[in-house]
Amino acid sequence: MKQSAVQQSNRRAYPRSSAGDGGGVAAPADGSVFKSPGVIFWPAFHVLCCLVSAAAGFRFSRLLFLLLFSPLAPSSSSSSFPRQHLRLPLVRQQPATALPSLLPPPAVLPPPPPPNSKSLASSRVVVGRHGIRVRPWPHPDPAEVARAHEILARVQQEQRLQYGVKDPRPILVVTPTYARTFQALHLTGLLHSLMLVPHPLTWLVVEAGGLSNETSAILSSSLVPVLQLPFREQMPVVWSDRHRLEARMRLYALRVIRERRLDGIVLFADDSNVHTMELFDEIQKVEWMGAVSVGILAHSAAPETPSRKQQREGDKENSHLPIQGPACNSSGHLIGWHTFNSLPYAKKAAIFVGEGVIVLPSKLEWSGFVINSRLLWKEAEGKPNWVRDLDDVGINGEEIESPLDLLKDATLVEPLGNCGKKVMLWWLRAEARYDSKFPTRWVIDPRLEIIVPAKRTPWPEAPPDLMFQQMADDEEHTREHVSKKSKSSRSKNSYRKKKKREANVNTQVSDLSIADVK
Repeated sequence: MKQSAVQQSNRRAYPRSSAGDGGGVAAPADGSVFKSPGVIFWPAFHVLCCLVSAAAGFRFSRLLFLLLFSPLAPSSSSSSFPRQHLRLPLVRQQPATALPSLLPPPAVLPPPPPPNSKSLASSRVVVGRHGIRVRPWPHPDPAEVARAHEILARVQQEQRLQYGVKDPRPILVVTPTYARTFQALHLTGLLHSLMLVPHPLTWLVVEAGGLSNETSAILSSSLVPVLQLPFREQMPVVWSDRHRLEARMRLYALRVIRERRLDGIVLFADDSNVHTMELFDEIQKVEWMGAVSVGILAHSAAPETPSRKQQREGDKENSHLPIQGPACNSSGHLIGWHTFNSLPYAKKAAIFVGEGVIVLPSKLEWSGFVINSRLLWKEAEGKPNWVRDLDDVGINGEEIESPLDLLKDATLVEPLGNCGKKVMLWWLRAEARYDSKFPTRWVIDPRLEIIVPAKRTPWPEAPPDLMFQQMADDEEHTREHVSKKSKSSRSKNSYRKKKKREANVNTQVSDLSIADVK
């Protein structure tokens, strides 16, 4: 009975399979084997604990290594890693000098200079429409500095192509000149500067004394359109008269622009001035008349040293900054003009051309102004009424000192170049001295004389005798002559002494013979 009961219980727990299963144990009805959740949880928890312990151990070992072997001062290490968060009762930090440092010493870099307001203000490079701040201290690697400037130049070029002047107006450059020694030097430099301008340009060259072969030969190599205008008056030798004549020559060029209705922006470029390429982009912003700052390079001689009181008063009244340009207020509006202070150089300034002293500019140089050519036309669309008629300017002996004399209201001039803060051209007057010996038209004829002979001459003829060789030959000749004279004088003296000796010997012999006879 007991055995049958056990068999029945086993049959209830393990029902027989169907005949197709071969009489094996029957599977659960849902077809899945039941597993406990602890079988999956504990291995996952173990893996998680291993990862946490590994990360915590690495972090702990790193902090311990830095605390023990860091070359930094204890203050810096304590500030970087607060000790109240690191409870290490069994680890005692040793001084930095007790244990050798296992880390390489940090690179010692030169400390940056103290911040200066002027240096920070001037350390911004404008790249297109954006500004890049450049640190005031130099980079230790000059190759990296050159590479950085190349990158900035490329960025500026791309920004200029994308955001620059899309439809630039033509530029009309007016230059007064005359044939002189340094004309080739000045006109060649200005010519190459104008050929680099990417905008359409016409060069109006007004020559005093009529057209000359020298000026025509220089302008013939120009790749820009040139309009050469003759001016009948001769250029005077006094600087004050020359400034007045140059003003009349510029006024004559403006009348030619009005008669021919040349459209564009008029730029007054003297042949001896130096211009930047940024200037030709900046003048595209002008509407009618604009002004830019000009650097005056006139410090070729030392000014007089006045007393301290006069110097202080002069510093309060006039700034000694050699700049001519517009002065603006905080809102960017024109309120006046900054001119060159010529009082310290008044007694040492040049009076006539070719004098080897400082040359002073006029009160306001024409090169610091640009004009819309339509302002000169008799009839132009939108022409303002604060402009004088060009026919009424410069008549009845009126002297024109600057383009401001063309306006009825000079306060309407537009300041350019960040309101005159940026200098984009420089005024310079360098002329040959009156006693200079430069070759005529810079053509050397006859050929040059030999000052220093070559060690091996490529030509068969022997070089002519030089001055120092002639002097050496003369010295040798005089030495030989002196030696001959000394030799002849010595021979004569020896001959006389010999004669005297022979005479003395003869007298002695005669005396002896007389004594023997007695």
